[in-house]
Amino acid sequence: MKKTKIESVETILWDKWLIIKIKCEDGTIGIGEGGVHGWQKPTKTAIEVMADYLIGKDPFLIEHHYQFLYRSSHFMGSIIQGALSAIDIALWDIKGKKLNLPIYELLSGKTRDKVRCYMHVTGKTEDDLVIDAKRKVDLGFTAIRFSPYSDDYYLYKSLSEWINDAHKRINSVIDEVGNDVDICIEIHRQMSPAESISLAKRLDDFNIFFYEDPMLPDSPSVMKQIKDQCRLPIATGERFTSIFDFQNLLELNATDYIRPDLCLASGISGCKKISAMAEAKHIKVIPHNPLSPISTAACVQLDASIPNFALQEYTGESEYPKNKLLVKPLKLEKGYLVVPEEPGLGIELNDESLKNIPESPKILDTPIGYDGSIKDR
Repeated sequence: MKKTKIESVETILWDKWLIIKIKCEDGTIGIGEGGVHGWQKPTKTAIEVMADYLIGKDPFLIEHHYQFLYRSSHFMGSIIQGALSAIDIALWDIKGKKLNLPIYELLSGKTRDKVRCYMHVTGKTEDDLVIDAKRKVDLGFTAIRFSPYSDDYYLYKSLSEWINDAHKRINSVIDEVGNDVDICIEIHRQMSPAESISLAKRLDDFNIFFYEDPMLPDSPSVMKQIKDQCRLPIATGERFTSIFDFQNLLELNATDYIRPDLCLASGISGCKKISAMAEAKHIKVIPHNPLSPISTAACVQLDASIPNFALQEYTGESEYPKNKLLVKPLKLEKGYLVVPEEPGLGIELNDESLKNIPESPKILDTPIGYDGSIKDR
């Protein structure tokens, strides 16, 4: 096989997402995505700074390039890690294409043929939530996830009102979809530890698959306290950016599932390491994925290669503009994504959509509570 070098690095702000294309001198193009939701522009700038180093380098030296760029500054964080993750995914795509193999074959081989997904359920009212839950289950999904309170949760006047409303909504959804569907509950960091413990105890009469982000993920030791005081399985980690963040969480036994984001937590390389760390603790992986079909494709490659995969977050890719990004979407069968056999990520970008769909920047809209205080979204 003839060696090649990196010729160019292109970044594209496309709708809500940041896409990267790394082109080699022989014409091979790798694609990736940076996952700092709402902060795509500074992540784009970080990639452009890193591009000066990458041009002229061997694209196969994925770990070497990550280590060089990671250690090039004393100051890190989400923006830098989002940039490094995008580069890592694109370089894996190049390597798979050059070797004519799917990425999972380069990692450790396939551990499954298809990837079970959970689908987001939404609704402004309780009735809307129930209707959407039934619709997603009718599509074949056997696991669904939703926030168990209204969009204006920050206007609740008491904790009892908040908890009673959440319990009622969950009960209504289960009554509609039945007991054979796995119910995943997203708290989304909107409660304090004491509040989330109170809610979890009220939800004990339901068979909840996971209880996600019951508090801000900035204190694994406090997360451990929540885990010790409620019986619902905790899932967290979507904001973490490195193996070191997850190491602390896992060493404290502060979670039941981990939620690494491949476009934020050091790409495919980093999340493969994180998954192995979790495996040693008998903890399964539920990759975070609120992004574009590129992120989904990267997740599927990881999911296919690890033994401790549990569920894949999937937001649906049949609606505009996601349905325009790829030449051919990943195959979805009854709530499972079929692991592709094509080389690299197994997808091809529709370049026309990159030209015709403009950036749609995130609007900063932090909610204000009933008492005028700032709430977490």
